[in-house]
Amino acid sequence: MSKTMTSARIRPDDAIVEILADGGERPLQPTPMRPMTDEEIAAAAADPDARAMTDDQLRSARRVPRVKTLRRALGSTQEEFATRYHIPLGTLRDWEQRRSEPDQPARAYLRAIAGDPAAVSRALENGPR
Repeated sequence: MSKTMTSARIRPDDAIVEILADGGERPLQPTPMRPMTDEEIAAAAADPDARAMTDDQLRSARRVPRVKTLRRALGSTQEEFATRYHIPLGTLRDWEQRRSEPDQPARAYLRAIAGDPAAVSRALENGPR
């Protein structure tokens, strides 16, 4: 089986587009998933490393924002994201490379960015009144 790399991004209008070699864009066509065979399901169920978390484990798991995923979904470089949202570049890199984790206020800020990045950006541009 050959592997093909596809670059994509989420535009500000929430459309997911494929980035073409010439820099253009086209709507990303969803690829249907192939259903697993009974043998594949049995093999996955027998894998000790592929156990589903129990409800208690899931509830007690610590939630850590995926900063790199958020930044990439917004189509920003580290420098652009750090500048737009007033986050020190070194701090952003440390979060993305898991050298450190965002503290509670930073996590709340990242959730706000994920919820409405344009509104956060506008609020920062306008500054306090």
